[in-house]
Amino acid sequence: MLAGASSMVVLGLAAPARAQDGPGVTAQSQDEEIIVTGIRGSLQRNLDAKRNASGVIEQISSEDIGKFPDSNVAASLQRLPGISIQRDGPRGEPNGVTVRGFGGDFNETLVDGRRLSTATGGRSIDFSTVGSDFVGGLTVLKTPDVSLSSSSIGATINVSYPKPFDRPGFHLAASVSGSIQDDAGKIVPTGGLLISKTFADDTFGILANAIYTRHDTQTNNVFVHGWPGGKIAPCQQAGSTAATCNPTDDANAPASQRKTVVSWFEQQFGATQNYTRDERVDGRIALQWKPSDTVLLTLDNNYSDQRVNTDNFGFGIWFNQGSLRNVKLDQNGTIVDFTQAGSQTDFTAGTDSNYRRTNQTGFNVKWDVTDKLQVEGDASLSKSWLNPDGRISSLGADVGYGFGIGPTLGIAINGDSKNSIPVLHDYGVNGTASRWADLSAIGSHVTVNIANKNRDTIKQGRLGLKWQQDDLTLRVGGSYLDDQFSFRSANTFANNFWQAYSGYGPASGTNGGVAMPASLFKGTVGTANFLPGYTGALPPVLLNFRAADYQAFLTGLGNPQTKVIPGYNTGCCNGAFNGQFAVADDVGSTRDIGEKTWALYVSANFKSEIAGMPFFFNAGVREEVTHVTSTGIGRLPTSITPSTTDPTLLTIAFGNQQAITTKSDYAYLLPSVDMKLELTDALHLRFDASRTLTRPTLNLLTPALNIGVGQRIGALTADGGNPTLQPYLADNFDAAVEWYYQRNSYAAVNFFLKDVRNFIVQGVQRQTINGVVDPSTGQPAQFSVSQRVNGPRATVKGVEIAWQNTFGNSGFGFIANATLVDTNRPYDPTDISQSGFAVTGLANSANFVGFYDKNGIEFRAAANWRDKYLLAFGQAQNTGAFGAEPTFVNSSLQIDLSASYQITERINVFGEALNITDEVQSTHGRFANQLLDVWAYGRRFTAGVRYRF
Repeated sequence: MLAGASSMVVLGLAAPARAQDGPGVTAQSQDEEIIVTGIRGSLQRNLDAKRNASGVIEQISSEDIGKFPDSNVAASLQRLPGISIQRDGPRGEPNGVTVRGFGGDFNETLVDGRRLSTATGGRSIDFSTVGSDFVGGLTVLKTPDVSLSSSSIGATINVSYPKPFDRPGFHLAASVSGSIQDDAGKIVPTGGLLISKTFADDTFGILANAIYTRHDTQTNNVFVHGWPGGKIAPCQQAGSTAATCNPTDDANAPASQRKTVVSWFEQQFGATQNYTRDERVDGRIALQWKPSDTVLLTLDNNYSDQRVNTDNFGFGIWFNQGSLRNVKLDQNGTIVDFTQAGSQTDFTAGTDSNYRRTNQTGFNVKWDVTDKLQVEGDASLSKSWLNPDGRISSLGADVGYGFGIGPTLGIAINGDSKNSIPVLHDYGVNGTASRWADLSAIGSHVTVNIANKNRDTIKQGRLGLKWQQDDLTLRVGGSYLDDQFSFRSANTFANNFWQAYSGYGPASGTNGGVAMPASLFKGTVGTANFLPGYTGALPPVLLNFRAADYQAFLTGLGNPQTKVIPGYNTGCCNGAFNGQFAVADDVGSTRDIGEKTWALYVSANFKSEIAGMPFFFNAGVREEVTHVTSTGIGRLPTSITPSTTDPTLLTIAFGNQQAITTKSDYAYLLPSVDMKLELTDALHLRFDASRTLTRPTLNLLTPALNIGVGQRIGALTADGGNPTLQPYLADNFDAAVEWYYQRNSYAAVNFFLKDVRNFIVQGVQRQTINGVVDPSTGQPAQFSVSQRVNGPRATVKGVEIAWQNTFGNSGFGFIANATLVDTNRPYDPTDISQSGFAVTGLANSANFVGFYDKNGIEFRAAANWRDKYLLAFGQAQNTGAFGAEPTFVNSSLQIDLSASYQITERINVFGEALNITDEVQSTHGRFANQLLDVWAYGRRFTAGVRYRF
């Protein structure tokens, strides 16, 4: 059970002897380079790399063997200027980064200069899948290197792994640790081992490492799945004296009935408790051979196997805008109180199980043809799979009560999403609060199973020549990349099995559904203090049960095709349901995307002088040509049928299927210029200009419109891709002044501007499709259709301020930075057009790290703050009339602590405490009181020991 081994062989895998300066300085002999380890050694290496780079970069290196600064790669990156993180809600893990306001897919992540495949459908990788103990260093290129890539408007992040020739000889590093998240209350292990050895007079070497990581996390979540915008009728508002209330779009109807009042309402409100078990196994092997002094061959393979299982239970209540009464609006149009007669109450449970596997094999050749000419060739094959074993990735259960005993339930919103949750009122069976979780009233409802299965394969190769003489360096080369992405999904919507026992059972007065036995439930969980720091109140308990037990009970009722089962929805499934909740292929979601890119580049780098001051100039250009092939399956709806057991559910029938294939091409010339003038040895000026691009994510390139089989009244949706999407294109400018005023200390100010065109926007329009009729209205069905198009142009500008300082030989120091950003296209919440647009990801941020590093003791305290920002357009239920509704992330401040002590030359003990102030993550919609999600992910504590030889 080891915990992080490897890393930083790239900086030194020797077993060093202690030097007289203490454990932070090591050496092998008087003739060899002195290697400084620890915090100060790592920071100095990072600073040297930044100072000597031709462009604007940031770097993080390991402090020692298997001793990366943080247990998560993204967590380390957030300490750098201009970089913030995103978190995975149920796990609380940092899983993505934003650079200068551009997040996720705007940043290209490379492993030893190679693209890593990802089966998620996006271009960004989940950093929780990258074991930090494998990492020797991270380099963030904020300005492009044309010989590497220009395919990232945010930044290019290059992850460097260790290799045996980084330090010859025999070396071993191992570590073991245990961690506990305070809410999960279970200590779980992490451990790793690295072995490196060179042979035959250091002409052949092998390095192998492996790590097992496990994190258990319990999170509490309060959610509103969407704030659709639309219009309500005056008769729905509190104080209305209208005798009847039938909201309509008919312009000839009485004024009180016409929908004319702009508003936003909660589509679905609920809360869940989630327990996640995240297990990952990483392995790496690297072989190196030097057949001569001028040739180096490297063969390596990286493997990652991650299994994330989350069990959850809670409740969710669905609302329809037309059913709301006694509506109260705030000045922005947000519905802050209402009632809904006959509301159904759903108690939910689920198991999300995802298996992600990635394997990358690479081969590299470096040949020093002459003293001036070097040739490098590199080829790799990277494959990623999501659920290659065909598992059910989401197993669902939904029980509850409603209809005949449904309460006239309501919700009141009394505060801001950052510190207040909505409050249910008049809940419980027939509105009796004490019967909120009355087991005798609960019956079966819908059963949703989903099986997602993706595959991504990347073949890539590059060849480069470098010629160097005196102060001039020329580079020329090319690359090829072939990315093939396949997405498949199956579910119980496609065969309509999800409705097999819908209706809430006999207690609700329907002929659909069956009563739930009390033995199904494993008790309750109280909701007091559910979210730290939040006001408002939830119903008193959550029912604890498992989706697998629920489905097993229903399956145990038998085959409704061979026996009469009261409560079975006889009209749901065309006689195909045999009691098993099998999934069927969702053909509308099928897509196969192929993307092939050829690139050529040339660059020149030279050193000169201006008025006696060293001047460095680098200029390059990269031409990229891309061919895209996209295949999907198209089909049109032919009818919509209501459920016979639940009037809120709908089933859509389709006509013939047809395969659709489209092709598109584009090419761009991407120039880059970097200049640095050393006014003095300590004071440097920089200027950089470049053009970069970011390609659309592969899952957006499907040519077919996807309409789900199973839908709900008032929330008909369809999602369309666009295979002809062009990439985002940005012209970038940087101007910086850097002052390296003493060893391990510097101050810098960097101004940047990005002019971005071809922004991809998601528009949502309500429209009819194939003339099908909505049985709930008798009118042509109005689908909320989401589609993506290239369109707006925007400018992003900002300044990064950084200061790193050590206080002499005291061992104390700090790192402080702040990023201030702005744009000419901010979000306007008053714009209710369907084409509203704003730049996402932009937020001011600041980081502070204080540290002590001396006499074998290391201590670090880190604070990371990020202001509120627009994350994306689109919400879980995106059915509004005013386009894609936004999702904002509220401001946050997280404080982390870490420490270690060098017991002996080879043994080091360490500890880490994350999120010590128990910060939560929260999001909201168009306005601050439109809460979307609050995740309380708790604190995590880790303690362990490292050994090196």
